[in-house]
Amino acid sequence: MLWFCFSGRLLYNRSAIWKDGTVPILATTLTGFTYTAFLMILALCHIALGQQLNLFWIHKIVVLAILLSTITGVVSIDDFWQDEWDIVIISLQFTGPFLHIGALAAVTALGWVIANQVVRMERSRLQFVTLVIYVSILLVLYLVPLFISSPCIMDRSKLGPRPAVIGRRGAPMLAPEHTIMSFSKALQQKVTALEADVTISLDGVPFLMRDRTLRRTTNVGKLFPARQDHDASFFNWTEIRSLNAGLWFLRDDPYWTVQYMSEKDHNRTANQTVCSLTELLRLAARTNRSVIFSLRRPPPQHPRHQLWVSDALKVIQRSSILPEQVMWTPDWYRKKVRAAVPLLQQTSDEKLPVAELKERGISSLTLHYSQARAQDIRQFSGSNVSVNVYPVNEPWLYSLMWCSGVQSVSSDAPHILKKVPNPIWIMSADEYGLIWITSDLISVATVIGIFIFQNYHLIRWKMSGMRSYNPEQIMLSAVVRRPSRDVNLMKEKLIFSEISNGVGSTDELSVYTENGLDAYACDDIMMPARHASKL
Repeated sequence: MLWFCFSGRLLYNRSAIWKDGTVPILATTLTGFTYTAFLMILALCHIALGQQLNLFWIHKIVVLAILLSTITGVVSIDDFWQDEWDIVIISLQFTGPFLHIGALAAVTALGWVIANQVVRMERSRLQFVTLVIYVSILLVLYLVPLFISSPCIMDRSKLGPRPAVIGRRGAPMLAPEHTIMSFSKALQQKVTALEADVTISLDGVPFLMRDRTLRRTTNVGKLFPARQDHDASFFNWTEIRSLNAGLWFLRDDPYWTVQYMSEKDHNRTANQTVCSLTELLRLAARTNRSVIFSLRRPPPQHPRHQLWVSDALKVIQRSSILPEQVMWTPDWYRKKVRAAVPLLQQTSDEKLPVAELKERGISSLTLHYSQARAQDIRQFSGSNVSVNVYPVNEPWLYSLMWCSGVQSVSSDAPHILKKVPNPIWIMSADEYGLIWITSDLISVATVIGIFIFQNYHLIRWKMSGMRSYNPEQIMLSAVVRRPSRDVNLMKEKLIFSEISNGVGSTDELSVYTENGLDAYACDDIMMPARHASKL
């Protein structure tokens, strides 16, 4: 759900229109996946029984449409989400060991179908190629753990303390982002700090706003329709304060949480206004929490374009919060800032070498999760540089960052991370090695057993002289005119069957062989198949 909400934000950033497409996307994806999976299972069942799957034209069109829509979807996602593809690699670090075991189990089970086809084929190049491909895939899966690296494969004794959780824009899943209500909800979830995005108004008042415009999170379209697409910094504080910052949350329900709100919270949400930096600092000081914020510089034609850092510093100096509780992120005029307020915690969102960080007086880093690699985090931690990672909204990602050794994470979902007292999984290298070797041995034994059983079953079937024929299979083999061990055996059994029914002389038998058994099969054996196809 969080992924689709993020996708909705990306669409908003491109079109300036908030639209939740989660439900239709989920429904379409689930339908297409279920349909394709059903056809694949049906095809495997047909292969296992030695039959060919014949699809009606409508099914072929639907499969083609699903394929084209998948390709189109991937291309579209790459356009909107190209900076976020690293999440796929990061998720593999967390799920890799389990995906390996699942893939190994699936390919091992597929051995039943492969063995059934290989042992019944005529000795041919196709048989050899099929066997080589299958064995190659198995060997790759057996050796894949050599290349799997996960921070959660570690000694439990080396696991660091639980990362602190910072309320990113408050608790935006529980209340409208960047409002006093949102930050209050975050404090109820025991966050250690509050994070915000700060913009400077036309008259120099720092206020909290993430978007470039006010359209998404306020009713600016109703009060100032002609200016709704203007930059938020071109409104003065009086105009900004007159806007409602909560009704959009009740209307759009971006995280599907409005239905769980109490009547009191519902009414409170409807009356939220845009929050100023002064109000945020006052709340943090009263609750003894730290504050971290990013500061957006106004456009060049803005009257505060050169004074924006000074405007923010004045608010900090006039507030009751302790300077060491404020983490200063902007890199502009950092020396000036350090000279004006020496006790501010200097933080950076740029990944720099440790020596350069020390030279700039930076004691902490705020990094996107795609930049947070375990070896880098350990290096920074060893040099007394703390690392905060954002955005971390899912328990699995929180667990991965915990194992990596980060000191804190910024989250839109502190109420979810609050329920994660320990990493979801953690195992030592020895434990993982034992699981790896055991699963490989079980797979090898199972595959060998399947091939032995299939060969034994085929030999026993030949010796017994009993076989239930599939008319459709005989018809397809005859039409293709391809030699097959099964078809030859069928022909032999049909001849012996006729002999036992009264065709005893060699002259009569030669009639069948001279005329060709293919014709016999087509006339007498294919008739039930044609009848069945009509049904």
